[in-house]
Amino acid sequence: MKKLVLAGLAISFAAALSVSSALADIAVATAGPITGSLAALGEQYKQGATMAVNDINKAGGVNGQMLKLEIGDDACDPKQATAVAQQFAQKGVTFVAGHLCSGSSIPASKVYAEAGILQITPASTNPKFTDEGDWNVARVCGRDDAQGLVAGNFLAKHFAGKKVAIIDDKSAYGKGLADATNAAMVAAGLKPAIVESINAGEKDYSALVSKLKDGGIDAVYMGGYHPEGALILKQLREQGSKAQMLSGDSMNNKEFWTIAGDAADGMIFTFAPEPRNAPEAKELVAKFKAAGYDPEGYTLNTYVAFQMYAQAAAATKSTDPKTLSTWLRAGNEMKTVLGPIKLDKKGDLVGAKYVWYVFHKGDYAEDDSIQ
Repeated sequence: MKKLVLAGLAISFAAALSVSSALADIAVATAGPITGSLAALGEQYKQGATMAVNDINKAGGVNGQMLKLEIGDDACDPKQATAVAQQFAQKGVTFVAGHLCSGSSIPASKVYAEAGILQITPASTNPKFTDEGDWNVARVCGRDDAQGLVAGNFLAKHFAGKKVAIIDDKSAYGKGLADATNAAMVAAGLKPAIVESINAGEKDYSALVSKLKDGGIDAVYMGGYHPEGALILKQLREQGSKAQMLSGDSMNNKEFWTIAGDAADGMIFTFAPEPRNAPEAKELVAKFKAAGYDPEGYTLNTYVAFQMYAQAAAATKSTDPKTLSTWLRAGNEMKTVLGPIKLDKKGDLVGAKYVWYVFHKGDYAEDDSIQ
């Protein structure tokens, strides 16, 4: 009789353990510059991830399990990004929508690969992320070799016979984008008059600005982030230069205007077609705005990264990161708030497109008249 009781207790305990395991939360995360000069971009990640996890959980979770969101602050610093990745691994995170800066995403991806963590970046555009990445990487955005081609061809076409400067901030993203733009421009027949690198985080770029002005520069292509780009443009105008500034997708937030002021008027940059204008995003955008947040920039990209994760899990009936990555890279079409998307075998977005935006009166908008 005693043996039967013990056996019954063992079965009951095992059943309870099984139910507990089935209902255990899945640790997921986002990571980016939550603090520091790029915190406005990190806030986009935080908002997008929080909304996505809440929506997924309200719909029943992932294969019946709820998601628990971790938020990591890498300040767009490679060493800090690696530390955040290690912390996520220790917490049992299996999926990360991050990081923002390519210089953070690339080293963090190595930690994630070893720890068995799937990583989908909403914003890192450096080709090395997927070209040299392991089994675990993917992205919701395009690549700098595509973005640079658009910018380089534009410069060669519209500034033929004029002087163009190519500036970068030495980061994996900034230099990678500047180099890609420069290469495309040269291939299209225009050589740069000035090529310079700056130190990110400085406030006084007067020496560079003087060199650009004295060199009679007609256009400045900035490979880097909005705080430095805005300061350089503001100081150019203060010295009387009317040079056109152009840049890439990292300029997609209103803080650029906050820093540069009226000097920002007419500044143009490349980014994917406006995410907030996607028909599939209409209800979600309204939901964000009702909560007091305008989901600009990478907000919806971050939301989509979680949609991709959830759809891969539903399709495979698994939460195993390698199983999900294999499914994602098999060209399966996913329905997202940005419309239907697919990834190629490296984890790159199929058919990624870049268009031009222009700043005007404190805001920026897609401008299809710029070709």
